Amino acid sequence: MDLVQAIAERKSCRAFKPDPVPLDVLRRIMEQALRAPSWANTQPWEFAVAAGAKLKAIQDAFVTRGMRESRSEIPRPFDFPEPFMGRIRALQPKDRQEMTPEEMKQRWLSNFRHYGATTCIYLLIQRNFYFQPGGINSWPLYDSGACVQNIMLLATAEGLGTVPQAQAVVYPDIIHDVLGIPDDKTVALGIAIGYPDETAPDYASRTPREPLERVVTFYGYR
Repeated sequence: MDLVQAIAERKSCRAFKPDPVPLDVLRRIMEQALRAPSWANTQPWEFAVAAGAKLKAIQDAFVTRGMRESRSEIPRPFDFPEPFMGRIRALQPKDRQEMTPEEMKQRWLSNFRHYGATTCIYLLIQRNFYFQPGGINSWPLYDSGACVQNIMLLATAEGLGTVPQAQAVVYPDIIHDVLGIPDDKTVALGIAIGYPDETAPDYASRTPREPLERVVTFYGYR
């Protein structure tokens, strides 16, 4: 699969088969993804890859704690002004106000269980590089985003699905505890990865993108 095809086919997958991802495939993806660029070659990313009993322990602990206030180590948005809220609505098949309590519960349960994915890749960033005396250094997140995109595109080329999940790291203390991640690392993001279940209703959904003319302006061209 070439790069253009991988970009076109990649999407946030929310339905996975129970088949485990082989370790050699994960190692190949991760090794190639590390070629991402970063400020002055700082390479601020680290990753913890969880599967099997370790991942189940994290999922079970998240479900037991339930939907409480996020304790995410990365600040979450306080608000979504337009046009961003409109783009979120395009993602959601049903408005939250229209969902029954049981539908809402099943939605967050599925999210906490990574939509059935057998592996989750946690992005880690050294705490003192992100939180600095002069304020937050946002560049590690920017650089790590390039590496995360590499992971998702490489996974697509391997026939795998992925979905980056902020909800996967709302209780970072659980992840720190289960995986033994030291406190000097922030758990910034979870990337569910596995073989997509193309027969599931949720698999068919695909979010729209704004047209080029609305978000890109060219200067200096006749």
